[in-house]
Amino acid sequence: MGSVITRVRFPHRHLTPPARPGPPGEPPKPPSRQPRPAGGRWIFWWILMTLALVLLLSHARSGPHPTALSYSDFVGKVGASQVQMVDVNDKGAVTGTLKDGTKFTTQIPTALGTGSQLQQQLTSHHVEITASQSRGGGSSWLSVLLSFLPFVLLIGFFVWMGRRAAGSVSGGLSAIGRSRAKIIEAERPTTGFGDIAGYDGVKQEISEIVDFLRNPTRYSAAGAKGPRGVIMVGPPGTGKTLFARAVAGEANVPFLSVTGSAFVEMFVGVGASRVRDLFGDARKRAPSIIFIDEIDALGARRADGARMGGNDEREQTLNQLLSEMDGFDESSGIVVLAATNRPDALDPALLRPGRFDRQVTVPLPNQSERAAILAVHARGKTLAPDVDLDAIARATPGFSGADLANLVNEGAINAVRDNRTRVEPHDLDAARDRVLLGRRESSNALLPEERRSVAVHESGHALVAALCEHADPVAKVTILPAGVTLGVTEQLPEAERHLYSESYLTDLLAVRLGGRAAELVAFGEGSTGAANDLAGATQIATRMVREFGLSCELGPIGYASSHQRYLGDTTDEPGRPPYSEQTQRVVDEEVARLLRQAEQRAITLLRGHRPALEHLAEQLVARETVDGSVVLDVLRRERSQADGSGDAHAVDSSSPPGRPDPGVHTPPR
Repeated sequence: MGSVITRVRFPHRHLTPPARPGPPGEPPKPPSRQPRPAGGRWIFWWILMTLALVLLLSHARSGPHPTALSYSDFVGKVGASQVQMVDVNDKGAVTGTLKDGTKFTTQIPTALGTGSQLQQQLTSHHVEITASQSRGGGSSWLSVLLSFLPFVLLIGFFVWMGRRAAGSVSGGLSAIGRSRAKIIEAERPTTGFGDIAGYDGVKQEISEIVDFLRNPTRYSAAGAKGPRGVIMVGPPGTGKTLFARAVAGEANVPFLSVTGSAFVEMFVGVGASRVRDLFGDARKRAPSIIFIDEIDALGARRADGARMGGNDEREQTLNQLLSEMDGFDESSGIVVLAATNRPDALDPALLRPGRFDRQVTVPLPNQSERAAILAVHARGKTLAPDVDLDAIARATPGFSGADLANLVNEGAINAVRDNRTRVEPHDLDAARDRVLLGRRESSNALLPEERRSVAVHESGHALVAALCEHADPVAKVTILPAGVTLGVTEQLPEAERHLYSESYLTDLLAVRLGGRAAELVAFGEGSTGAANDLAGATQIATRMVREFGLSCELGPIGYASSHQRYLGDTTDEPGRPPYSEQTQRVVDEEVARLLRQAEQRAITLLRGHRPALEHLAEQLVARETVDGSVVLDVLRRERSQADGSGDAHAVDSSSPPGRPDPGVHTPPR
């Protein structure tokens, strides 16, 4: 049914302080037209000319076709003195010419023995007789050539296509093993470090590489050695490739850019040859920078010893890369940059010092960096004066730079859809909902009883969030369906957290189960609308028990995931858990206990504020969408009515001693 949008980013030991780039500045494409092979474009026309010449020669040699006569007609024409000359070969084939110039052919029936009689008859009628030896047909060589001509044309066509395809790569079939790196020397991208918002730590480490290549004597004077390689890791969309383009724009040295997939081919040995060619080009242009994007396609972890044989193309390519990075001299001025969003898949030999000396993490941006990124992406767009980029940055925790760029673009598209050129705040708000939830379907109308149920459900989320001291404040509540959700309660944190207390997590569980608790209070039964809430709450409770040591029964034991996770990655670790079945039983019991306590707490809060629940649900049914101030107004109105009637205000019995009255919790602004 509904869902609570509140992005919780638990800290992870593999992550460094966040930073974030700005807009991708698209570099101008340098002229890259390769000269086509000299004979490649002419071979097709040579084949056509050869075919035409063969046909012309065949027609010229054959001339006009002679008339075929039967032997009886031939003898009759000889007797009538109409034959001028004949040519007889050793097989009895006769070709001749009549006195009117007509050419003819015939065959003497040698089996009848009429040769001597025919000779006498020809002599008596003064016919010129010549003899010749059979050559198996005067045009037999043309027949053989014409029979093989289709195969010759087919072979020529494939050779022509192969030369064109190879020529488009680098100039011929011999270029298969050459590197496909884009060499940027004269015309550099316009993107620089000034176009990247935030990420000061990453900028410093990357700029040191550029400075080392520009001024190597500055480092050698202090006895410092420049890094051989730097690998940038981080979630997708955080701007790793953008940093590489900025390096190309800042550096005054040749920049060779290539993707990891360009090394792997179906031919064994081609990838290793391309690696050698790439480093050979870099040595010729030293000092230079080699950038390998998506290096996990090339440097994936090699197979274990159980596998026989070592002729795998990917492994051969990786072995060549390892030897090349060990082989070049530190003073040669070659630095290798690489980027990947799957560092756990890389081979350990590739990450050791001496190959990639530095591993720079490019995490998701924090709140201030998101505001700076939004400002960069808002360039060239007309924003309304009341657009608050800081508020949008606060409402987008967990967004990467690519997500923020998409958010601003979706807001501009929404303005164009309404025939406006200025982007209003509600355009960006609708764009955020579209990115998080999907497109709103106006045809997805709810039944009246469903609207009432969704309104009660979302009212429960909102009221529990407002009544819990450590919960994030409510920004908006809506019962408009979007994507797979029927309603949404949005919470916006006042500040970006890096540590989460047990009180915050406990309140978070209560808010997650507030919708189901409202249904139990108002209708006496639950519904299928709480499925997403239950899944999210179970995941949070499981991490509280297994990873954060917040279980009294299990104690201070953490079974964190062994593989590297990025922020927002909630995929459970596959395979067998690193504990026994008895421990798993304790974990399940503790997770169930936390969820039951959170549900009971939410039910107690909502029963103590039943009028506010009914009133907020009525407003949602009537208005469909309300902001967080309406939720606080409903609670204030309920409290004022209770004070005016002289009734004592009910205090949450589940609140520990010393906690403020949860009747109305107004978060600091």
